[in-house]
Order: sequence, then structure tokens, then C-alpha cells
Amino acid sequence: MSLTDAQCRNAKPGPSPSKISDGGGLFLLVQPTGGRLWRLAYRFGGKQKSLALGIYPQVSLLEARVKRDDAKRVLAAGADPGVKQRLDKLARQAVAANTFALLADEFIAKQTREGRSERTIEKTTWLLGIARPMLGQRPIAEITAAEILTVLRKVEVRGRLESARRLRGTIGCVFRYAIATARAENDPTLALRGALTSPTVTPRAAITERQAFGALLRAIDSFDGQPTTRAALKLMAFLFPRPGELRVAEWSEFDLQAAIWTVPESRMKMRRPHRVPLPAQAIAVLKELHRVTGAGRLVFPSIRTVLRPISENTLNGALRRLGYSQDEATAHGFRATASTFLNECGRWNPDAIERALAHVESNSVRRAYARGEHWDERVKMMAWWAEYLDVLREGGEVVTFVRAEQNAAKANR
Repeated sequence: MSLTDAQCRNAKPGPSPSKISDGGGLFLLVQPTGGRLWRLAYRFGGKQKSLALGIYPQVSLLEARVKRDDAKRVLAAGADPGVKQRLDKLARQAVAANTFALLADEFIAKQTREGRSERTIEKTTWLLGIARPMLGQRPIAEITAAEILTVLRKVEVRGRLESARRLRGTIGCVFRYAIATARAENDPTLALRGALTSPTVTPRAAITERQAFGALLRAIDSFDGQPTTRAALKLMAFLFPRPGELRVAEWSEFDLQAAIWTVPESRMKMRRPHRVPLPAQAIAVLKELHRVTGAGRLVFPSIRTVLRPISENTLNGALRRLGYSQDEATAHGFRATASTFLNECGRWNPDAIERALAHVESNSVRRAYARGEHWDERVKMMAWWAEYLDVLREGGEVVTFVRAEQNAAKANR
């Protein structure tokens, strides 16, 4: 006869364990201490076995019957339900152990092993730190898109639209790493495309009018702050690197005799080493600076400690002191200025200009056929550029660009 819930509820303990059968091998084991345990008796491989199905009343009579029927189906398939139960438990433990925090730490460690720049590691760590309070202890395989969106909304409502966008991408990187290491099956951030407010992209301010740029060069010469900052601004104009590539530069990267600055791949945006021809004017700045900081490793050490470079805000802060607002000039804007003037002059191969800017061709086919550095042309171009800046700085007659000459010739035909 099948059990009733009342019988289960009113089962009294005795001096020894007793069984109350429900049928199909399912029974309630009543312990002398009062505990009531669901058990399933079955045979597998010619041996009598017992399978624990839970504790009453946490597992009801109905639930115990469902578990019995599930175990019977496993038996019918030729498997041992006891073994399956143990494997399922281990799988659940593994899922619970593989938390978002654990995978995030592993992903950061992987980036470090791959030689990512210190700045990249810092940004990744900072972004994932935003997600840790809510997602850190959650099994990564159980995290839903809705949970991630809640984290992103907290950033978005503070007006940090770009940070929210980057955070979604970084969380997605952790999930893709988890998928690659067989600890997750999907990336829920893919479902959140279009869910966030897109930030308004504001180009970094740059001066592209020649007389105005000459005035900036004169202002840099008169800068009364740290000599290292003044030297850095001069080199930004002469060499137009990314600010992060220059501010953490080391003296070992410069060969002043060969007139070459080699930026290691760890600091390059595209993770490729980059060589920069040094015009005579840049070498003069570096030689003068070497008398100040040459005893150390860093070309531009912080005023607080020679072990760390100047901060990422130093150059923009100097431009503000010179009277230029963030809408007028930025450290990164030197690149836009150089690109504009060099392309407008019509003297140089656009590929040489792009290589000087350390840009990578987006078209994979074209990139395969444009592997050269255009080194000889870039050496000449950088020398011409430095001389051109000298003309602008002195406020003399602006050199007529070749393209302008060509256009005038065509107009007169």
C-alpha cells in the first residue's frame, strides 16, 4: 500500500531504525533520533544498493516519488543512479566553485602573462572591480544577462556611459575566457547589445590652424613648470606619439647616435614594436633632458618618486596652465595636428604617415601587402616636420604646401 503524507508526518521513532514502504523500492527510513530519510532500494550489476533521496519534510512525498521515477529511468538506460547522483553533485560543486571573481582573476593573470601593458591591466582590474560586489561570488555559469544589466545600469545612471560600455565588453571577455576553459557555455553580454545608452563620441581637441599651432609651440617654450613636462610637450609636437607611449618611456629605448626611439610592443596599442626616427631637434631636447633625468630609468619620472612616470594628466594639465581649455588642445591632439598637416602638404605617402602614427591598416588584404615601415621616407618626413615646426614657432612665413601649389597651377590652366 502506498504511503500518505499523514503517515509520513506521524511516523514515530523506535529503538532501532524502521522502514515504511511506499512502493517501487521507495521507503521512508525512520531513525531512533526522529530523523526521517527517503531511500530507494534498487539492484545494479547483481548487487543490492540504496540511494538517498533527501530528508522529509524538506523533500515531500510527491517529490520523493518524482526522484524515484527519475532514478528508475536511469536504471532503465543501463546506468547506476547512485553513480550519477555522485557525479551530479561533483558537477554542482564545480559550478559553485567557478565564481565570476575566480574567472576574473584568472583572466587578469592571463593578460599579465601575455605581456599586456600595466595600464591595460589596471583598467581591466578597475572595471571588473565594479562588477565584483554583485557578481563576484556567483557561479559564472549561472549568471544571467539581467544580472549583468543591473550592474551596468548602476554605472550608466551616474552618467558614466563610456565606462558602462567598456564594462560590458570586459565582462564579456571574462565569459569568453570561461567558455574557452569549459566553465561556461554562453556569453550573456551578447544579449545586451543595444541595451545601453551610446556615449557621444567627442574627438580629442586639436589645433589644425597653422598660426594657432605656432602660438602653442611658443607657449610651450615659455612654460615655467617642470622642465620634464616642457620637454615632454616639445617631444609630443616633434614626434606625435600617443601620450601613454611617451610618458612611460625609458632611456634604454633611445639610441641618440642612430637617431631612433624604439617603443616596445608592450606599450603599443596594437601590440607591435614601433620605431620612431628622431629629428635633430628632438635629439637636442633629449640630450638636454638627459642631464636632468638620465641617471634614472625613466625619461619622465614623477616629481614624487623616480620609480614612477609622470601621471596621465600631467600633459593635459600643463596645457590648461598655458591657457588652453580641453576644447582647444589636448596631449593626444598633437597626433591629429601632425596627421592633418602632413596629409595636407602633399609631400608624403599617406602610408608613410599612417605608419608614423603607428596605425594599422583595417583592411586585412591591404595590410598583407603593406608590411613595410616606409623607413627612409619617414626619416625625411620627420626631419621636414621638425623644420616646419621651427618655422611655425618663429612665426615666420608659412611654407606653401605642395598640394596648394598644385591646385593653384590647375586653376591657372
